[in-house]
Amino acid sequence: MEKIRWGILGCGKIANKFAADLAFVEDAHLVAVASRDGQRAMAFAEVYGAPFAFDSYEALVQSEHVDVIYIATPHGMHHEHTLLCLRHKKAVLCEKALALNSAQVTAMIREAKANQAFLMEAFWTKFLPHYQKVSSLIQSGEIGDIRMVQADFGFRADDPTPQRFYDPLLGGGALLDIGIYPVWLAITLLGRPVEVKALMQPYETGVDKQIAINFKFENGALASLNASFDVETPVEAVIVGTKGAITMRNRFFNTTSSLELAMGKERAQHIRLDKPEGNGYQFEARHVGECLRNHLIESPVMRHADSLLLMETLDRIRQQCGIVYPVDAIKH
Repeated sequence: MEKIRWGILGCGKIANKFAADLAFVEDAHLVAVASRDGQRAMAFAEVYGAPFAFDSYEALVQSEHVDVIYIATPHGMHHEHTLLCLRHKKAVLCEKALALNSAQVTAMIREAKANQAFLMEAFWTKFLPHYQKVSSLIQSGEIGDIRMVQADFGFRADDPTPQRFYDPLLGGGALLDIGIYPVWLAITLLGRPVEVKALMQPYETGVDKQIAINFKFENGALASLNASFDVETPVEAVIVGTKGAITMRNRFFNTTSSLELAMGKERAQHIRLDKPEGNGYQFEARHVGECLRNHLIESPVMRHADSLLLMETLDRIRQQCGIVYPVDAIKH
């Protein structure tokens, strides 16, 4: 491959951010976009210089000009759209949440393996420089053994509330939309929880308007996590070890995050990191390109097993709170 040829399925807000960041990936080229609205696809393609614009997703997956497809539709549609791509042997980078439940994720992984097609959940935070710094500090033993994780993500939803926030058919609720970030952080650092406890405030539809989650891990470590569509929260994460603590401030999942390191009772020190260009999606895109050049069907960084553990944990949280989606009754 001279350049990795990208297609984008869905032309919403996050698709625009991703398309803009492909310009920072040296061996990537956006060649095609698709929307159910042909005019929208054409306008999107014109902005980002893509030579092909399709008015159907089927046309995109059938294009011989596309190597990999970034799925940017709402998460309630990820299962359907990912399977469409994989069955046409297109590599897939799919936005999170990868699906609505672990049965769907299992089916998606099975399809990727059957077609020998690359599949990765687009958990961009894992590839950002500030998170890489956090990982290196932890792996070096700087803060000792992790004993506690606290993380939150909350904002007050616009009025009228967008349907995707509260509709069970779309996988609505704060948990899968934004709560996935605190949950991901805790299990990435500490593994599978041995205990899960959760409480939620529901919308009238039965999905969570806000949710509070507690984990206990095999080594005794604890996590306290929150997500809300009802209130603005600090959107910070604190990782506490036996020697010190790391605080991820200013939207901990984002490129705007800043880091502080506190050792024992010493005053916390700011860790200076340069903010990367763009929105930060170029790092995961660059990684996908490396995987494709090495003929992988699975990322060694964001593995299929990582996505499955994440979704299984989200399922356990929903079960605790009685949050049910119609797709939960479907066998895949």
